Amino acid sequence: MSPETTLERAADARATELRTAVVSGASRGIGLAVARALVGKNIRVAMLARRWEPLREAAQKLGPLARAMPCDVGDADAIEALVGHVRAEFGGAPDIIVNNAGLFKLSTVDATDTADFERALDVNLVAPFRLIRAFLPEMRSRARGHIVSIGSIADHTTFAENGAYSASKFGLRGLHGVLRAELGGTGVRATLISPGAVDTALWDDVDTTGRPGFLPRSRMLSPDAVGAAVAYVIGQPLDVNVDELRLSRS
Repeated sequence: MSPETTLERAADARATELRTAVVSGASRGIGLAVARALVGKNIRVAMLARRWEPLREAAQKLGPLARAMPCDVGDADAIEALVGHVRAEFGGAPDIIVNNAGLFKLSTVDATDTADFERALDVNLVAPFRLIRAFLPEMRSRARGHIVSIGSIADHTTFAENGAYSASKFGLRGLHGVLRAELGGTGVRATLISPGAVDTALWDDVDTTGRPGFLPRSRMLSPDAVGAAVAYVIGQPLDVNVDELRLSRS
């Protein structure tokens, strides 16, 4: 099948179906903003997060297109169960995956506990791989899908006390690059969105005003800016892939 035929088939399908998405880390911050933006585009969203009550409340506020699906994405068994729930809810793989859930904890390398390092990799890198691997074969077979990875300035710039987070985000960037190399011409798109510092609860335990090199939260990006970026990349014509989008505060 030619690339043109593949894209035409995908465009016809998108025109007649209600699109679906999975968003991890969706109970607050960037993930919630992304879910809100997708619902605003009339997309059904499976919202993933560990804690049930905040997730349920967030989904209820977004209305009937949002579905709360509690899941600890750092747990392989939880991911496996989640994949089954998503397939049952959507009748197959989603059209869009937004890998957003992330762990962030400042610590020098020598002071970082090995378990904390491994947990950061599990949530920030291994979990996105598991979700992609579960749904990508079906996306390929129907010649339609979009995988959006929420990176960070820390996926291309190094900072002190950022060993676990940077390692995971650089890894996510590498995974995205491999996807782009493998998916060209298949109808499945992949985008890496790398924002600068975003004003979310990840910073609640950090005094950003008193640390050299850190922005005060008032000068950080808003979560809605990232949500708007996701809405932008998925809204491009099917023959256009936004390979990478970097966001900074103007």
